Amino acid sequence: MIDFQNIYPEIFLIISTLSLLMIGVFFKNSFALVKKITIFALIICIPLVYVNFGNQILVFNNSYSINAFSNLLKIIILISSAFSLIFTGQYLKRINIEKFEYMILILSSTIGMFVMVSANDLIGLYLGIELQSLSLYVLSSLDRNSLNSSESGVKYFVLGALSSGLFLYGCSLIYGFTGSTNYLMISENLSVENLGIIFGLVFVIVGLAFKISAVPFHMWTPDVYQGSPTSVTAFFALAPKVAGMGAFIQILFVAFKGAYVEWKSIIVFISIASMILGSVAAIGQTNIKRLMAYSSIGHMGYALAGVAAGSIAGISSTVSYISIYVVMNIAAFTCILFLSREKKYFEDIRELGGMSKNHPIVSACLCLTLFSLAGIPPLAGFFAKFYVFKAVIESEMYMLAIIGLLSSVISAFYYLRVIKIIYFDKNKEKFDELSGFGMKFSLTTSSLLILFYFINPSLLINITDLASKIFK
Repeated sequence: MIDFQNIYPEIFLIISTLSLLMIGVFFKNSFALVKKITIFALIICIPLVYVNFGNQILVFNNSYSINAFSNLLKIIILISSAFSLIFTGQYLKRINIEKFEYMILILSSTIGMFVMVSANDLIGLYLGIELQSLSLYVLSSLDRNSLNSSESGVKYFVLGALSSGLFLYGCSLIYGFTGSTNYLMISENLSVENLGIIFGLVFVIVGLAFKISAVPFHMWTPDVYQGSPTSVTAFFALAPKVAGMGAFIQILFVAFKGAYVEWKSIIVFISIASMILGSVAAIGQTNIKRLMAYSSIGHMGYALAGVAAGSIAGISSTVSYISIYVVMNIAAFTCILFLSREKKYFEDIRELGGMSKNHPIVSACLCLTLFSLAGIPPLAGFFAKFYVFKAVIESEMYMLAIIGLLSSVISAFYYLRVIKIIYFDKNKEKFDELSGFGMKFSLTTSSLLILFYFINPSLLINITDLASKIFK
């Protein structure tokens, strides 16, 4: 007998999705209504998740895990999804993609992410990945009038299908050599001397690395970020990263905890490669969305450094990092959605020239966000990196910490270049005024959190420590 109260959030989201689909089909011009209800549904779901926050329950024959860790990630995913709709403002209307299906796809991908972070079985994880990915494929190609959007959708679909194939192959190897797809059974039957299991694990890591755009499986990221509608790019940069990182931690620390020595070197390599490429490749970018793509690759490298530490402190630092990363990206993409003149949007960094004179408040918020992304104290981004480096050093992985610090210094260069353009370059025409309550609310909230995080920096790390203790 299933205790359905434990999966109320998932049931609620599924019912909301189906109900909104019916409203969208039967009522014309229902975009605004569906959008409001979707945001409301995502916010309502947060207390439903919080009710079971401290519980540790396995349902569906031990294939679905509800615990403090998965619940914390679900709350972050819900906040990310809600804000990705709140700050779209007038954008979707202006580029003529006011389709109610947009909200349905956001909700269905959110359900997929819920399954990813709670999966305690390889088959369940795969179902979550596919539910999320199929929605994201459609979202990236939603703007039919844009050739770039269609191209990005095809690229994402092809490479996403490749990553899913590799992941499934890894799952089949693990099943063949352990006799189970359940994480707990895999952990019991794990033998590090068995090369088949290790090969399977490598393929699973490769499949998940694709999903979080970690090097060398990042190829799709810059093109998809640039080609997709900006509101979709913002969503890509937020919730899927949280879900992917959650799936990474669950599978490595539950199913393959006994093979830490074997997977540590892989994660360290991916982490170092992501940090270096994310820092270096971004230097020459002129498109702000491609810049954010390389920035996200770099940040996934820092988050994976915490995973590589292999400790409770490492897991906690990774979750803290990804939480602060979400806040910083909300602020960054709200500012990017502001860059329009006469309802035409700009993505060239050079268009930001002299923005500080015409739009001092937005410029200050963007400057604050970029400094935080670079890890400048006392902003939130500094504490995010501090937690990760502290966990890495405690695990005596000094080389990883040194490379992380050096790449952080390099990344500061391209963030400072954007700030230089905003404050010191030749003055360009004024952008349209910041319109809509949603954009103002998102920018204000995220900027204040970035700026005043230092008042109580221990609050987040205490919450993540509590959630991470389930992996002891």
